[in-house]
Amino acid sequence: MKNDIQHHLGEHMIQWVKNAVDSHAVIESIEQLKGSTSSTLHQISLRSNQGMQNVVVRQFDNEEWLEEEPDLARHEAESLRLAAKVDVKTPEIIAFDKTGSKCGTPAVLMTMLGGAVDLKPKNMGIWLDELASALVKIHKVEAANFPWSYFTYNDIASLEIPSWSSAPKAWEKAIEIVKGPQPTYKACFIHRDFHPTNVLWQDGKVNGIVDWVNACRGPAGIDVGHCRLNLAQLYDVATADSFLKAYQRYAGDTFRYDPYWDFLSLIDILFGPPTVYPGWAAFGVSGLTDQMMAERLDKYVDSLASSWCTIR
Repeated sequence: MKNDIQHHLGEHMIQWVKNAVDSHAVIESIEQLKGSTSSTLHQISLRSNQGMQNVVVRQFDNEEWLEEEPDLARHEAESLRLAAKVDVKTPEIIAFDKTGSKCGTPAVLMTMLGGAVDLKPKNMGIWLDELASALVKIHKVEAANFPWSYFTYNDIASLEIPSWSSAPKAWEKAIEIVKGPQPTYKACFIHRDFHPTNVLWQDGKVNGIVDWVNACRGPAGIDVGHCRLNLAQLYDVATADSFLKAYQRYAGDTFRYDPYWDFLSLIDILFGPPTVYPGWAAFGVSGLTDQMMAERLDKYVDSLASSWCTIR
């Protein structure tokens, strides 16, 4: 067991985890969690005088990401502290190593939530309702003093119509819109990566929301748009639209829908030809192809362009 554990995380990381939880604890098991594509997550079960305790350690081992955002560990730690105010379960921060000086790589140690990712809901309507309700609860949290602010991942000025698309006119409209004026908005706490694989379910209800490293102060529409984008790719445009209606119903007068944020979420993925997100396969979704992603994105951008003309 000892050699197996050290193979997974290394001696320094193991000792750091034990010191943070209980220096006398015995590690019973360690398991890499599936679904993560930008960092490495492990579930660790420890036994101490207080009984069994399950924790999660995230290693920020993507060098390119760390170069762009060297404070990732601190960012997630502070995000988790603020997320504790959300009226939905979120992991509790236990410790973090900002630079990797203690455990070999920048890392965050947090409590583990119960539940599982569900990408094949028995009742899509109820599932979308729960998803929307949870997101509204995040956006109710005040974040005026939170030091991280929203920014786009893509360079808007250099955007070009994607060569793989069969709907160039719709993409041209999308690029024109995001290069135009940004709507005014009241900043709130946003998850920034809210989509179905970051939501845990138990007994048909949302039991928790994970992966808070990108959380920041920004427009609620970005979270709505990012989730809609994922739903459009994973299922279809109708599902993305149903989620929006559910979110509007729960948010009420606190939210004014503007397709601009959907467009902005969409251009954030224009780094190359569309591919199937690996996390979906990790959680049991099969049959998706890169060609399907391109077709679904074209249908989605076309629907957004139509809604833009209707609203404007």
